[in-house]
Amino acid sequence: MGTATILSMFFGRSKSQFSNTDVFPLTDAIMDFDDSSEGGTRPARRETDASRRPAKRTNGQKWRIAAGLIGMFVLATLGFHALGMVKTSTVYVLLGLIAFFMLVFFAVFKTGQHFRFREKRLKLPIVVTALGCMLVVVYLDPVMQILLAPFTFVAMAYGMYRISRAKAFLLAFSMLMGYALVIVLHYAQQENEALLRLELLHFVALAVALPSFVFLIGKVQLLHRILHRASRKIKNIQEDAQRDTLLGCFNRRYIVAALEEQKQLADETGIPLCLAVVDLDHFKRINDELGHLGGDEVLRAFARVAQENVRAGDLFGRYGGEEFLLIFPATSLLPALNTCERIRAQVEAHPWKGLLKSRVSVSIGVTQYVPGESVLEFFSRSDTAMYMAKEGGRNQVVVEEPVVKGDPSVTVQLLGPSSI
Repeated sequence: MGTATILSMFFGRSKSQFSNTDVFPLTDAIMDFDDSSEGGTRPARRETDASRRPAKRTNGQKWRIAAGLIGMFVLATLGFHALGMVKTSTVYVLLGLIAFFMLVFFAVFKTGQHFRFREKRLKLPIVVTALGCMLVVVYLDPVMQILLAPFTFVAMAYGMYRISRAKAFLLAFSMLMGYALVIVLHYAQQENEALLRLELLHFVALAVALPSFVFLIGKVQLLHRILHRASRKIKNIQEDAQRDTLLGCFNRRYIVAALEEQKQLADETGIPLCLAVVDLDHFKRINDELGHLGGDEVLRAFARVAQENVRAGDLFGRYGGEEFLLIFPATSLLPALNTCERIRAQVEAHPWKGLLKSRVSVSIGVTQYVPGESVLEFFSRSDTAMYMAKEGGRNQVVVEEPVVKGDPSVTVQLLGPSSI
């Protein structure tokens, strides 16, 4: 498919692909095709994606969340102590337990020992430790059982996404058995009937509510898994929508949108931007020699070679047929030229297999963005340079130097086997 045909498909009369915005300012010629576009400035794609995507919590944030939950329990305990309901020794024991186990878990995470476990975040051991510490405090000071039930639910909720329902039920049962043991120890030591009745009331309430809470957590876990799978499927669909299914590189829709975004970024920041149009030479002859399946294999091999030789941050995608675009964000002309020449040389030197009677080569046109020009003008200059490479004998890189609008002088540089 020729470049003119591709341009007519992209900027066709039936429907404009992009509106007349500051992001993609259409030329007067393109406006003649469609005068129904609406104004307004559209934010760059990276900005809209970033605004929708929730930020992943860092390890520091996770530690702050855990410390905040522990801090609430400590604060409630200090409130009870201020009211004269909790002994000072109980407060010291609580603070000592917190300091000890915080250091233990910090050392485990710091040394990477948590990677040895199936559940890397160790939510189950953390919850077990929290429940055990609360039972110790309740044993030391029976009035602390007022805080036991609500903070048991807090601890269980903390590990709800990482603890299976079966383990959660087992944990709830173990918690109730530990609480029952504390009640038995209190009665054996004090033989206080009133305290026994009060603790039995707390026990019955917790024994009824805790299994129900675990059951509901299971429902939330199921919903969470469903949403997680749906999110991954959507992510895969989005990634597939950005890729050419045959070649694995970016597809036409994505590479054109990326060019639009980089053009806007260059206008806003003044950083350089370069674009290369890459076209396989004599591809019709390759299809005639190998058939369309063989031609597809040549395209796949070329795409692999090209992507192996671009730099991190460069954007390589298929524009149509055997024509590709290579975007160089924040790159001046010389580094872009060097990358293009490296790709050309690697394609020429590639050990092509099959029934090919001649080696595969590419013609590349590259230029630098002139601030203020449209995407179509930017692309057309690179495309013209690519056709100059073909007219000059193919298997070479043609560079068209950027010039100020209205300046008729154009400097063209040819790079190919003869100039090496």
